[in-house]
Amino acid sequence: MLRFACSPTGDMHIDDLRVALLNYIISKQKNEDLIVRIDDMNKEKNIEGKDQEILAILELFHIKYSQVVYQSQNIRFYSAMALDLLHKKKAFACFCSHEWLENKKNEAKAAKKPYKYDDACRNLPAELVIDNTAPFTVRIAKPEQATTSDPMDSFVIMRQDKTPTYNFACAIDDMLSDISIIIRKDEQKNDTAKELHVRNSLGYDKEIEYAYLPALLDTPSVKELLEDGYLPEAISNYLISTINEPLKEIFTLQKAIEWFDLGKISKTPTHFDIDILKHINKEHLKNLEAKELSRYVGFADEEIGELARIYLNEANTTKELKAKIAPIFSQRVIPGMFAQQATLMAQTIKDAPYFEAYIDFKNHIMKETGLEGESFLKPLQILLTNAEHGPDVAKVYKYLKNYIQEIVK
Repeated sequence: MLRFACSPTGDMHIDDLRVALLNYIISKQKNEDLIVRIDDMNKEKNIEGKDQEILAILELFHIKYSQVVYQSQNIRFYSAMALDLLHKKKAFACFCSHEWLENKKNEAKAAKKPYKYDDACRNLPAELVIDNTAPFTVRIAKPEQATTSDPMDSFVIMRQDKTPTYNFACAIDDMLSDISIIIRKDEQKNDTAKELHVRNSLGYDKEIEYAYLPALLDTPSVKELLEDGYLPEAISNYLISTINEPLKEIFTLQKAIEWFDLGKISKTPTHFDIDILKHINKEHLKNLEAKELSRYVGFADEEIGELARIYLNEANTTKELKAKIAPIFSQRVIPGMFAQQATLMAQTIKDAPYFEAYIDFKNHIMKETGLEGESFLKPLQILLTNAEHGPDVAKVYKYLKNYIQEIVK
């Protein structure tokens, strides 16, 4: 079982989506279920509706999962596990006030030493604990033997309001869901150490495999990229490429499942490169069927899709592409130097019969108007595309001939 954990406290970031994509890929490769866990214990920061937004993004990116689990549904298990640790003296009540702890942290900072909790409450006599009415947190006793260069202190697992801390809740959740592989960001290695200590203290001996993704720096939110006109397929393509060297530059998520190697994850942090994404996005746009491409510019017409494909030479995103196509169906703005010719040509086009071939259309308009050279081509370019410069009008006409009476007004 694999899991993708996310918090409904803001827009999903690209780094989170990258973790979700890799969890999905590995779940498919190993033929194991993937669950989505909504870490909603931070009630003050939760934003209503963000959980559904996260699920909608996962669906948009074709990330399939077997179920959704909310941390808040497991609150009774956190309390039970904390009580078990207290009974076994593997955890203890800490009555240290916030002010006292802050003073200790400031003292450590002044001495240029890392702050570690000093276990002041770990060995309090039972009578002082039982009769003490002051608020308290629950701390898990630090490991007897330090296993890293940064020894762990006795950290808090239950706050004064009896809600679990992040690492305690995650450790319990992964136990309850029988997680076998955890894929997370490289920056969460310290979280892993704490969660392992929690599970070991509870006697959970299943070995969980871990994989860490190097940092992806300067990332936008997923929402921003989608609004800017980047395809989900292109975003996935780019993000997977930052983790594993792909067999081909352009690929689909399903193809990535065939070749992705968890053992060959990049170890080097990298900066988000919008120019590479633009290139990848353009290639995915080129690979779309004409009718599907047309939908991104507001139509459901193969002809308009092919017209849009012509403009891909000038656009990298669906937003840019739509900005190229929309003026064609908008009111014309005719420069003064071409106003007279354009008026004459527009009336001639309106009165003209339908022509399948551009050459026949061109010859008819030239004959009826007497226009030629720049006096013919410039007004025609403007009437067909609403721009003085652009693609060859012969190519444009091929896909606009059925709309000619609509756009030349």
